Amino acid sequence: MALYQRAGKSLLLSPGITSSTLFARRGARFLSAEAATPSSASVKRKGFVEWYEGHLSSRPVLTKAITGACLWGLGDVVAQVVPTMIQDDDGDGDTKKKEFHYDIPRTARAVTFGFAIHAPLSHVHYNLLEWMTVKGGFTGLSIPIFKTVMEQFVYWSWFSNSLYHGAMGAMQGKNMDEIQNRIKDVLWDTQVAQWKFWIPVQLLNFQFVPVRHQLNVVLLTSVVWTALLSAWYPPEEEGEKEVSEEKKD
Repeated sequence: MALYQRAGKSLLLSPGITSSTLFARRGARFLSAEAATPSSASVKRKGFVEWYEGHLSSRPVLTKAITGACLWGLGDVVAQVVPTMIQDDDGDGDTKKKEFHYDIPRTARAVTFGFAIHAPLSHVHYNLLEWMTVKGGFTGLSIPIFKTVMEQFVYWSWFSNSLYHGAMGAMQGKNMDEIQNRIKDVLWDTQVAQWKFWIPVQLLNFQFVPVRHQLNVVLLTSVVWTALLSAWYPPEEEGEKEVSEEKKD
């Protein structure tokens, strides 16, 4: 006991250690402990990432299908909302906004396509690309170049775009002849637009993103892609279609 009392006195009497010094040391220890403790936002973010990664590892197809359904639905919402935000010039110098009529069945078709068709097939596609890359012995920058060429020019883009237009037509109740005509009318223009936008995106995607997340990058980027297409090529109103058809006749 006497030893502790003498140690305490020596600390109090030491000229180098004052009350302000002790307070500063305690404050520094408190700040360092606070800095070492992760914030609640970072913990939540880390928890979600770990949760998603766990499902992606245990149920990859189902997880990607649900993700695809959500992001395809979001993309369709964007596609419907963006054109209504664009003002039209009626020819007299006056501008007017289009009336907004939300098409719920259209979003349902997009969600169905993303969940049941696009995401499962894309899962197979990206794993097939990875397998071909490994078998071919590609390394370094040749990996994203090989994958992009195969995807955009050899098989996937032609197949996926045809499948999209065909599936949308089928869900709208079109017959086989109407679906084939639809694909013939829009496929080439879709391909050209896709090459301009998606080749740079996929070069970066294949270079820096793990295979298991490459579809998610495509789905997230598709929301922006859909918004751009809707802004550049807004859908025609029924009246505009009739006028254009009369002009053609």
